[in-house]
Amino acid sequence: MSQPEAWTILRLLTWTADFLKGHGSENPRLDAEVLLAAAKGCERIMLYAAFDQVVADDVRAKFRELVKRRAAGVPVAYLIGHREFYSLKLTVTPDVLIPRPETEFVVIAALDHLKALPASAVPPLVADVGTGSGAIALAIAKHAPTCRLTALDISPAALAVAQANAAALGVAEQVEFVTSDLLAALPAEPHYAVIASNPPYIAESELAAMSPQVKDHEPRLALVAGPTGSEVIARLIPQAAERLLPKGLLVLEISPQLAPRVVELIARDSRFEPATVTKDLANLPRVVRAVRN
Repeated sequence: MSQPEAWTILRLLTWTADFLKGHGSENPRLDAEVLLAAAKGCERIMLYAAFDQVVADDVRAKFRELVKRRAAGVPVAYLIGHREFYSLKLTVTPDVLIPRPETEFVVIAALDHLKALPASAVPPLVADVGTGSGAIALAIAKHAPTCRLTALDISPAALAVAQANAAALGVAEQVEFVTSDLLAALPAEPHYAVIASNPPYIAESELAAMSPQVKDHEPRLALVAGPTGSEVIARLIPQAAERLLPKGLLVLEISPQLAPRVVELIARDSRFEPATVTKDLANLPRVVRAVRN
């Protein structure tokens, strides 16, 4: 009587990738590898050197539960508890939006602006509005260590995640965390060199068409702005104008569909120079920059 085939790493990955593909995963093999590495407590790359290794029963049990939840639509980042952003490992929970590569363009724009500032004895001030996991603020803090940052979010639970990330990355002393609806909780002084934000920009009508792993699992508060998608940005622009230094930068991540509307909103505020738009890696308008005049 032949022995049943052993569940090696390669066999488990192959079977799981097929299973997840049938349940709508866009990256089924990658999902399988990330979840198996999490179940084993190892780096994903270590799996490649051990394809013939038989997976222990307790690891398979952990893996099976992760795969079951992934097939039900739970994002991988929430299952393993972290996501890489700008080469930083960030803890993420369902209280925060999962950081995405597009948002790195906001960080790049902010850092470019900060590098161009004249030398000063006063540390440049940066505000990250709607910080979530802290992705933008903490990436800027790591790469511009002379800056002082204020990370704001309307959600105390999100701020708790961001604070934990700041501590883990060793930048907690650079960042102040403030519970605030946009910039409302900030005093009139001091003024900022950069105000950056990845605000909610999804229209209510667009939510239903989004993937289940986004609309059913990520925080609606961080996604949906209102009927048109531009409501939060429209509120933020004049608030930013009041709190930016002359030649200070407002940099926003936007929905590509909103680019003309956001450029128009900025043009209506005489305190800003004309906005510029940067495209992402998919060649879609993704980041709007405007300098305070």
